[in-house]
Amino acid sequence: MRNILMVILISVFGLTLSNASVYKGQRAYMKLCKKCHKSGGKLAKTHTQSEWEEFFDDNAKLLKNVHKKDKAAMNKLNSKKFDKNIKHMRQFFHKYASDTGNVPACN
Repeated sequence: MRNILMVILISVFGLTLSNASVYKGQRAYMKLCKKCHKSGGKLAKTHTQSEWEEFFDDNAKLLKNVHKKDKAAMNKLNSKKFDKNIKHMRQFFHKYASDTGNVPACN
């Protein structure tokens, strides 16, 4: 019984730590991407949830590939700030993708 309780507590704790924040993702977008892409809500609507997942898979490999000719964008995508916020940005774009019907409150 004690082992089962311990597994449940560790699982809950692990899930809590792995949760990404849509709000933090939106805030990171504003700091890193808004200058070039303008509205995050409009950009999020340009792709479906599964497409955004592909962009952010493998440490945002596809996203970086799309921006590879833009030195300023690559500097941001290879920054510690991006690495710190990648899971949050992924969550932001996933939540407001074209196939969700969700609209962010503020951009």
